[in-house]
Amino acid sequence: MTNRAIRRLGALFVVLFAIIVVRQFWIALVEAPALDADPRNPRVALLAQGRGDIVASDGTVLAQSKNAKRVYPLGALVAHAVGYDSPRYGTSGLEDAFDRALTPRPVSADVLAQVTSLFGGAQPVSRGAEVITTLDVATQRALVTQLSRYSRAAGIVIEPQSGAVLALASVPGFDPNTIDADFPRLAHSGSSPLLDRSTSGLYPPGSTFKIITAADALEAGIVTPQSTFTDNGSLVVGNFTIHDDEGEVTGTQTLAGAFALSSNVDFGQIVLRLGVDEWYAAARRWGLGQPLEFDLPAARDRIPPQADVSPSILAQMGFGQASLLVSPLRMALVAATIANGGVTPRPYLVRAVRGNGISVQTKTEQLANPISPQTAATVRDMMLEVVRHGTGTAAALPNVSVAGKTGTATNPAGRAHSWFVAFAPAEAPRVAVAVVVENAGYGGAVAAPIARNVLRVALARRS
Repeated sequence: MTNRAIRRLGALFVVLFAIIVVRQFWIALVEAPALDADPRNPRVALLAQGRGDIVASDGTVLAQSKNAKRVYPLGALVAHAVGYDSPRYGTSGLEDAFDRALTPRPVSADVLAQVTSLFGGAQPVSRGAEVITTLDVATQRALVTQLSRYSRAAGIVIEPQSGAVLALASVPGFDPNTIDADFPRLAHSGSSPLLDRSTSGLYPPGSTFKIITAADALEAGIVTPQSTFTDNGSLVVGNFTIHDDEGEVTGTQTLAGAFALSSNVDFGQIVLRLGVDEWYAAARRWGLGQPLEFDLPAARDRIPPQADVSPSILAQMGFGQASLLVSPLRMALVAATIANGGVTPRPYLVRAVRGNGISVQTKTEQLANPISPQTAATVRDMMLEVVRHGTGTAAALPNVSVAGKTGTATNPAGRAHSWFVAFAPAEAPRVAVAVVVENAGYGGAVAAPIARNVLRVALARRS
């Protein structure tokens, strides 16, 4: 009887031990991923120590982990591109977009390590991947310095052939090193410093959109460079009257002259010749209004439904007004398309991701092909005239041919936004840029000098 009781008690202990073992395996192999993700888990801090670096194209560290704290050596200079990693407020920018790669593989992802840990083995913490960006620090610094002279502005610099982003900036910005303390104030600020205006800010493009209108009209064969137009100061379309900026009157001009002098009246006439159906067909070829594939969140252009477009609205869209809204990223790609012979490159900010079981190299891809090389060359020559003799002379550089287009975008909420898009050298483009300064007025006076100064630095870096 005693032996039987002992056997029963022994069997009970075996069953209980088996339950404990099964439970341990269940926690280690099944529930571990959820436990690893729980911010209350002390292992999260351990993993944070091994979070991968984010670096510039030359290896300059933009984000790294020290003693389980994320550190940003360049602070606000690259804040919107790199983003932040906060235990309280989450992630943004590349810290968010590449979070899985940057985060070390938890031991829960390694079954052998889990089994080893059951028997007292050490659980090594791996290191997250390194994210290598295309950012050029000198170009980024020049862009931020120029934009910071104004209260709200944005810009982006890219390589026209590859689509690699050399710099992107949004003003006002923030310091990711102090995001935990500053976030409540930043989140409630009327100037929206957490918003990346370069990729997610939407603005009427104003006369910079004449690049697209001219290209579409040439592509459709409804105009030639020698076509002439007469601007007597106004154009009545339906119940809307079109005027040029500052009440200018450009008289009779060829297409190139109308473009260089930025005549709204002439471009209203041109887009009416193009027509609604062809405008929307061309917009689809450019990718307007469609999701824009990028390493960071990018706002989709806003174009009105085709059925809602009257002749007066179409006329205004011809020079970038009405309800048309685009981002600086979109307009940088427009400049890149002209520079690249009619081919739009896919923009990218991350050149490679290495480590943490990952090895990825970004490949150059084509995003769209809206116009022919011949049309692109014609528009390029027109953009050259803008800087040589037109509204964009403030963007000229000595011994460098700059092709550009100004924009002064009417803003119902206040003073006009100042735009400039450009690329250089025109004959062999290496850099394209788009700049917008909110409520700053004439594009040729404000945005064009910014673009010039940024192009100077960017070209010197790529010579």
